[in-house]
This record gives sequence, C-alpha cells and structure tokens, in this order.
Amino acid sequence: MIAYIEPYFLDNESDAASVLNVTGKSSDGVSESLNIQGEILCGGAAADIAGKDFGGMNCVKPLAVVRPVGPEDIAGAVRAALSSDKLTVAARGNGHSINGQSMAEGGLVVDMRSTAENHFEVGYFGGTAFVDVSGGALWENVLKRCVSEYGLAPRSWTDYLGLTVGGTLSNAGVGGQAFRYGPQTSNVTELDVVTGNGDVVTCSEMENSELFFSVLGGLGQFGIITRARVLLQQAPDMVRWIRIVYAEFDEFTRDAEWLVSQKDESSFDYVEGFVFVNGDDPVNGWPTVPLHPDQDFDPTRLPQSSGSVLYCLELALHYRDSDSNSSVDKRVERLIGRLRFDDGLRFEVDLPYVDFLLRVKRSEEIAKVNGTWETPHPWLNLFVSKRDIGDFEQKVFKELVKNGVGGPMLVYPLLRSRWDDRTSVVLPEGEIFYIVALLRFVPPGAKASSVDKLVA
Repeated sequence: MIAYIEPYFLDNESDAASVLNVTGKSSDGVSESLNIQGEILCGGAAADIAGKDFGGMNCVKPLAVVRPVGPEDIAGAVRAALSSDKLTVAARGNGHSINGQSMAEGGLVVDMRSTAENHFEVGYFGGTAFVDVSGGALWENVLKRCVSEYGLAPRSWTDYLGLTVGGTLSNAGVGGQAFRYGPQTSNVTELDVVTGNGDVVTCSEMENSELFFSVLGGLGQFGIITRARVLLQQAPDMVRWIRIVYAEFDEFTRDAEWLVSQKDESSFDYVEGFVFVNGDDPVNGWPTVPLHPDQDFDPTRLPQSSGSVLYCLELALHYRDSDSNSSVDKRVERLIGRLRFDDGLRFEVDLPYVDFLLRVKRSEEIAKVNGTWETPHPWLNLFVSKRDIGDFEQKVFKELVKNGVGGPMLVYPLLRSRWDDRTSVVLPEGEIFYIVALLRFVPPGAKASSVDKLVA
C-alpha cells in the first residue's frame, strides 16, 4: 500500500502552529517539534522562499520551510503531516512549478536544494554506466560534473536544466532526446524515496516496484525522491545544431515523424520543433529562428501560400573532436537531404556539447535582466495524439495563438514505445503522439485581470 498525503487547509497561522505544538512562529519550537537536524525557516523568511510559485499566479504562506540535511529530516516533516488532520507537506526543488504544486498553504515546504550534494557516485553495472545523484541536485550541475570528471552524460534531457533531478522525475522529463531514449523517467533504475508514511525506502523495477513506478511521473504525491540512479553514456564533444523552416504543417509533421521513427544511426541525436509567427516580431516571429547574430531570416524565401504561422524543426547531431568536418557534413546532408523544408531557410552552428545543453540558460539570463522571469507564466504543457494534432494546429496555432504567446510554442513528436506504461504518466493512444508547450511570458506590469484572461 502506498500512502497518499491528502491536502488539508488551515484556517490561520495559529491553527498551523498548534498542529506542530508550537506557541508562535519560533523556529526553535518548530525544529523541536519536528526533530529536524537541518534548518527551519518560519514567517517572512519562509514566505520569501516558498510563498510564490514560478507561474506567478499562486501566492500562499507556508507555516515553515524545512531545509533538510538528509532523508530522515524529510521523513520527519512527512510524519508531522501524517500525524495531523490539518497539516500539509510539499517538496520544492528549484521552484519551477507553475500551478502551485510545490507549495503548502499553512503547511511545511521541504526545500530539496539543501540536499544537492548528498550523493554523487559514478558506477557500472553489466557494462552500463550510471550515476547516483541527490533528488535535490540540479541537472545542469550533474551534466557539468559527469562530463568534466568522467566524459559521461545522462542520455535524456529537458530543454532547461535549472531543475532538480527529483522534480523532473516526478513529472516525466521530456526533451529532444526522448524520441530515442525515452523521457528521464525511462532512464532511471533505482530510487530512494520518502513515502507518505514517513519511511525511507529504496525501490527499483525489481524491489518495491509499485512504489518505484508510482513515484516516476507521480507529481510528488506518492513519495519524495531523495536519490536517483541515472543511466549514463559516453558524452560527445560537439554538436551540429540546425533549424529548418516549413510553411506547411503537414510537411513539418511528416518529416518530424520520419526522423523520430528511424533507427539510432539513421537520424539526428536531437529532434524538436516549434511554431512561430510569420512576421518580424522579435519575441514571436522570424528573428527567433536564426542561431547566430550573423544569420538573417529572409522572408522572401517563403512561399506565397504561407499563413499566419510557420514551423521550425530543430535538430542536432553529436560528434567527436576527432571527426573530420567533411564526415560530419556528409552525415548531416545524408539526413537533411530527405527533408522537405523551404529552400533557403536553413540555419546551423557548431558548439560544444555542454554549451548546447545549457543553451536555455542564456534565455534565462536575458529574461532576468528585462524583468520577464519574475512575471506570471501561464504556461500550458500537454500531450496530443497524432490523430488530433492536425485539428489542434488549425484551432490553436492558426486561430487562438496566431499572434504568438510572448514565448516559445513547442510542438514535436514522441514515441510511446520509449515510455514505460507502468509509471504514473498518462499518455495518448497510438505509437506517435505530440508534446505541445505554450510558454507564455507576460510583460512586466501586466494587470491581474489580463493574466486571468490569458490563463482562460
């Protein structure tokens, strides 16, 4: 039986404090009540850390933020919630949940970042490399350390790597390599989990398997991941990064589906796609496509039949420093020669592997400078079946968001056979389905009513 922590909401702060047998907002009192070795933050300090989510549309005040030193501290927080009929507990990674998932109004928020350095050990099993890492470790740090110290890297990534290992494994962890290796949930073989009973349990496909598969994609509702064993492979040195443009959605999807359906050696190492506006808007339009400042988007290359939105396939090919330029060029041309993109609308650049995987970091830095990183993010991420993606494109891309969303509009195919259907993730029917992400950034100073409208 897997315990599930139901949320209970407290009437006020004093009710929350009484649950923990404390007389006020004293950190010491909460610490003694919870028997925590790590740090406890209450009041304004707790609200500063966990009072707002990344989506910017949920603001609630926790009773306390727990900064654990290890699994026993996390278990103590869970047991405190379990012993109460009012208290809730939530795990928080790097705070990128957009709909309040990592918040606990009047409850306990466990800041997993304090455990980031608890685990890091590379090993081999049956000739396959793996790394044991903390659930609170950031993927970008896992990447840098694996590559620099061992020449190895995890096989499957999200686009943005400022996320915790436990956070993405609790969702799915989808990116441009998922068509080949599956999501991040398909590339982990063992977990340490704090269950809803406050127990610390090791689980895998063979040991405590019900817990293992429930936690993967379980949104943190079946347990809190404190350690994960992640599969590794040899890291390449360089990446040829390519973007090609389509005016017709049918041709875009036909080529994308063909690429993700090829055997390993017969496709690129990374396949994604996005929709952009057929205009010169610097946030939503043509300028978002070129990969280098010296590259320009020439709209005269577009067919006259082009509509209000266009489509871009984003591809990457891994290679080694020892590979000759001519051999890399031949591999690229062999693959790209089969594709039916619009002539003259091809952009490419070569860059180190780690730089490619950290490419979104630059966008984050720009967003923080211009103030949009802290504004509301009414984002939408969903899976759409191949059967329905054509209708979705007509209704959504060509009508509802034909002027853009102030941020990326991702759409690309995935293969169901690369996913383990025993996890908590729910997928559409059919072998091929699409991920769609409308990642809207609201301009600074936008009124709350306008944000509500955008959510609707």
